[in-house]
Amino acid sequence: SLAMNPIQRPEMYIIGAQPVCSQLPGLSPGQRKLCQLYQEHMVFIGEGARSAIKECQYQFRQRRWNCSTVDNTSVFGRVMKIGSRETAFTYAVSAAGVVNAISRACREGELSSCGCSRTARPKDLPRDWLWGGCGDNVEYGYRFAKEFVDAKEREKNYVRGSEEQARMLMNLQNNEAGRRPAASAYKLADVACKCHGVSGSCSLKTCWLQLADFRKVGDLLKEKYAGAPAMRISRKGKLELVNNRFNVPTQEDLVYVDPSPDYCLRNETTGSLGTQGRLCNKTSEGMDGCELMCCGRGYDQFKSVQVERCHCKFHWCCYVKCKKCTEIVDQYVCK
Repeated sequence: SLAMNPIQRPEMYIIGAQPVCSQLPGLSPGQRKLCQLYQEHMVFIGEGARSAIKECQYQFRQRRWNCSTVDNTSVFGRVMKIGSRETAFTYAVSAAGVVNAISRACREGELSSCGCSRTARPKDLPRDWLWGGCGDNVEYGYRFAKEFVDAKEREKNYVRGSEEQARMLMNLQNNEAGRRPAASAYKLADVACKCHGVSGSCSLKTCWLQLADFRKVGDLLKEKYAGAPAMRISRKGKLELVNNRFNVPTQEDLVYVDPSPDYCLRNETTGSLGTQGRLCNKTSEGMDGCELMCCGRGYDQFKSVQVERCHCKFHWCCYVKCKKCTEIVDQYVCK
């Protein structure tokens, strides 16, 4: 809801402005309480959710399910009701987006409850470089994202061994799998430095921790998506592997409990848009190829005019001037 309907008036986020929290659809009772306690955080949760949606659409742009939905009232729609691989990815990337946005908001001084990162100095940093610039507060971002995002699942009380409990445990697992790479100070985060010295001599450097580009997190989660194992609930209320040939998932792995729809045809029940009218690549044998993308229904060919910048020249000083070139190309869409 925060991603779809960002609050346009930040001044509404003041102590005691409970109507703001009560008007946000989709929050659980626990999340509503956290909203009231940390109202200034909500704008940044919305930013994190929007970055997650954008990353999801990028990662799945060439697949049958391209992170869009038949339901215009929510981001991922009815697809989320199925405990599939795609749902696992959306939970993970959404949790990662919250970590990213909150961590950065701390560094920029937007939140009163946190400040710059206190991450320890990396061991491989050269001795003459100073450590202590204002970095992204990944520790706080991780802790807050865990408390807020998981609140909706943890307040549920399902029968042990039930399908509902399986889905709850799946969601918690994927939330954590998304937060970990987003908050990892050593695997994905970067050390940024600034030079000091006479005339830019860089005789002294001050360095700090900076979150990696969100694309790195998206790429890693897409790899986890591809290798996610199917799970089921045991009588003891624990998730267990359906196929023991897979390795037992760690806290950084995605898991799912339901098979995915094929997403070939529009289906209001599952939330699938289908692939009719989607562009496909005639020469590719991958998921973006016309054979797989169109699910064997065939494809239509049409010609399209593409305009691109070309014959660019640098002019002194200091601009680049280009011509516009038009090209007629063949494109293919699924029947």
